[in-house]
Amino acid sequence: MSPALQVNAISKRYGATTALQDVSFELKRGQVCGLLGENGAGKSTLVKSISGVVWPDTGEILLNGESYRPRSIVEGNRRGVSTAFQELSLVPTLSVAVNLFLPHPERNGLGLVLTRKLEQRAAEILEEHGVRDIKPSVLVGDLPLGMRQRIEIVRALQRKPSVLLLDEPTAALSDREWLFGLIDKAVAEETSILYISHKLDEIRRLCSRCVILRNGRKVMDSDVESMSNDEIFTNMAGRSVVETFVSRTPAIRVGLAPRLEVRNLKGPGVEDVSFKLAPGECLGVAGLEGHGQSSLFKALVGLSPVTGGTIAVDGIHVAIRSPREALKHGVALVPEERKSEGIFSDLTTMANISMPVIDGVTRFGLVNRAAERRAVGAVTPSVNLSERFLGYGIGALSGGNQQKAILARALISGAKCLLLFDPTRGVDVGAKQNIYAMMAAFVRDGGSLLFCSTELDELVHLCDRCLVMYRNAIAGDLPREELSQDRLLSIASGFRPQPDVGLAAASQKGA
Repeated sequence: MSPALQVNAISKRYGATTALQDVSFELKRGQVCGLLGENGAGKSTLVKSISGVVWPDTGEILLNGESYRPRSIVEGNRRGVSTAFQELSLVPTLSVAVNLFLPHPERNGLGLVLTRKLEQRAAEILEEHGVRDIKPSVLVGDLPLGMRQRIEIVRALQRKPSVLLLDEPTAALSDREWLFGLIDKAVAEETSILYISHKLDEIRRLCSRCVILRNGRKVMDSDVESMSNDEIFTNMAGRSVVETFVSRTPAIRVGLAPRLEVRNLKGPGVEDVSFKLAPGECLGVAGLEGHGQSSLFKALVGLSPVTGGTIAVDGIHVAIRSPREALKHGVALVPEERKSEGIFSDLTTMANISMPVIDGVTRFGLVNRAAERRAVGAVTPSVNLSERFLGYGIGALSGGNQQKAILARALISGAKCLLLFDPTRGVDVGAKQNIYAMMAAFVRDGGSLLFCSTELDELVHLCDRCLVMYRNAIAGDLPREELSQDRLLSIASGFRPQPDVGLAAASQKGA
């Protein structure tokens, strides 16, 4: 029996950049094959080539033994290939129901979408896939990222494909077991799955085989059971890289005014939130999806209205109505969604980074390119972003390098307080280490971090304290010595900590 998918020596170039070079592999029926590689290794280009987003320059792809050269995603879907993309492909201005049936939702004789019928069928599909907390009628743009990720996955699965491509599907999910159950069911129905992830525990849980790309080439194709973690990291990076958290000495500046002090803050999705963030402190924010973390970060930089409470920076009360005002007070946000909120995709990487200081290197309307390069060159080493990427359009960079550019832009702004919302989401282990090092250096130099992560081990190992949010309020404030994944998850699920560890005690202590 022929493989479900066979990729034979495909290559793809973008100008002088080789994204894929002679990549070959096959995917058997009912098999889950992992695809690993650092950011920029060629994984996204391979997924796009199989999905129909781009055409390979050379080589061929066979689907169920037949030539497969889709001219679009729609044609790929029609042939039985469905993809859940990391950078979500949903239309935010349309409802969940319409998105599930794009690009051809059912219409009546007048060409109008049959809304009620569509929503009824969408509700059935959501129920079939274990999604009971999302209404088919709601606009996708009104949903938090994790819910949109689930809709992206359900849309790919409901087409009943013979080949399913899942690109970093758990990057924004709070409940991985939901997805794992759906994958087990799909495999039982002989769906073949290419699973792209940076998380080795997921690869070992789901995949029987693993393909590793490096610099556009396949460097390893082996059974997962026979591969050690060190062997996987070495093949991914061309060097030994282990995902570890380097212990650091606390750098909190005792006796100084709080860098950021929030009292009784209220607004959409924020209920009476209070906390203090000291100079040199990394303060974590944990919580299950939809419990106010995103709303809090947006309120702090003026992206969401504040209806009550106060914000003080370095002991001075401020009114922040926009990210520009926040930056004037030394507060910068690294947002949740880098593609839609963090980058200007039609500009170069250099232009994206230099934006906060562009006025300082401009005279009579002309940018002094040498001064711009010097300013950018002063911060890119902090995030280990290669100088060769500065002249590229930022849209051509991998997700990890885009995130490094966003972090470099925050650093170049001179902000002393960074709000980092899930900064390592969807980046490889090497890029994570670069980001961890940047964070450690920032607080060591007296900066302050408010750090939200969906990966609880990051919060446990990187933070001096951690706030836990539940139902849009702070349910716990845990010191470093009491941080554990189980404790964070317990509080985030609604189990209250003992009174002496809660926010009330911490507030009384600081009063």
